[in-house]
Amino acid sequence: MNLIHYQHCPICGSANIRQQLTAKDHTVSGETFSIWECDACTGRFTQDIPDIRHIGGYYQSADYISHSETREGLINRLYHSVRKITMRSKQNWVKSASGVKQGKLLDIGSGSGAFLHYMQQLGWEVTGLEPDAGARDNARKLYNLETFSVEELFKLEAAQFDCITMWHVLEHVHDLHGYLDQIHKLLKPGGALLIAVPNYTSTDARIYGSHWAAYDVPRHLYHFSPASMEALLRQHRLSIVQKHPMVFDAFYVSLLSEKYRSGGMLKAGWNGLRSYWKAWRHVDKCSSIVYECKQTN
Repeated sequence: MNLIHYQHCPICGSANIRQQLTAKDHTVSGETFSIWECDACTGRFTQDIPDIRHIGGYYQSADYISHSETREGLINRLYHSVRKITMRSKQNWVKSASGVKQGKLLDIGSGSGAFLHYMQQLGWEVTGLEPDAGARDNARKLYNLETFSVEELFKLEAAQFDCITMWHVLEHVHDLHGYLDQIHKLLKPGGALLIAVPNYTSTDARIYGSHWAAYDVPRHLYHFSPASMEALLRQHRLSIVQKHPMVFDAFYVSLLSEKYRSGGMLKAGWNGLRSYWKAWRHVDKCSSIVYECKQTN
């Protein structure tokens, strides 16, 4: 297997990097991976990751919910219940950020198509890109949606989308800077980019340390802080207009983290509540943050 070993920070390019902690892949392989931190931008990244041709095996799990739509187990059932609420939040963010009630939407990493279907029902013209063939099949079967391989991103016509969304996707992308350059080209003037990523500076991340489920190595290639997101986007002529808390992620991530650490569901609920409360007062402490971005040109 070909592994990628970084000599420079993949987020900002600084050579001022160091090992910070190790984390275990609890979903597929049981392997342990090293997480490094950049002193320049404060971003973290998984070191010695499989390259894009070999990462696929680490996604082959019935528990990978965005691909399989599984409802097995308490945590996955809770995920589906909360998703109905978060769909409404996402819709509101899209309309507010783009300034249009109906327009053209590109969802990168569209999974099994639930969000695309929701927006299509509201009158949006939707395009979905998804690397996993099984997830694309599910989108076709569940929602009659034809989604496309992510390689199509670089074939799309420029300046056509009112809004581009990446819900917990950017942390998976090997070609981080290539994607953001292309996204800038695809946005209409005044269009909006919404990026949701886990926040390793969150309250629940601090509580769980190396057991924090949102490290999700090696599938999560990068582990962003608010400062590192700002530094990354600035390189691609994108600016953060607003940050939105994904408050329910604190509970979901805490449940998974506690399962990995000890299995105590009551403690997970309490820790999720602590993180939820902090997130309402300080967005930068939220388990996951939605970054609303515009072109700076």
